[in-house]
Amino acid sequence: MAHGFLKTYAAEGTQVYSAGVETHGVNPKAIQAMKEVGIDISTHTSNNVDEYTNIDFDYIITVCDSARERCPYFPSSAIKFHHSFPDPFGATGTSEEVAAVFNDVRDQIKVYCKEFASAYLR
Repeated sequence: MAHGFLKTYAAEGTQVYSAGVETHGVNPKAIQAMKEVGIDISTHTSNNVDEYTNIDFDYIITVCDSARERCPYFPSSAIKFHHSFPDPFGATGTSEEVAAVFNDVRDQIKVYCKEFASAYLR
């Protein structure tokens, strides 16, 4: 979701990469939550952070405590940012309740990404 919002809010030409410490595919519930705000992430892929060790990033953003703790060291001058969002993957309840959890996290990520892009990606 952060990838989708950063691509939306960053200046034209900004390259945004997204990866995790594990690959699981893009969650269909995340795709749906983003679709509801007009952002299509259905073609995004689930990449492992090890795929990007040769890229000299300007910024590295981790969005959960587990990722920050397990994220490998990148030998670069990248500025690191961290914000721990709840992981909606484990949400339980009715389909409406699970969707509400995804939407809540989506909205939190949206605010963070909009502020980040305004401050750093203009």
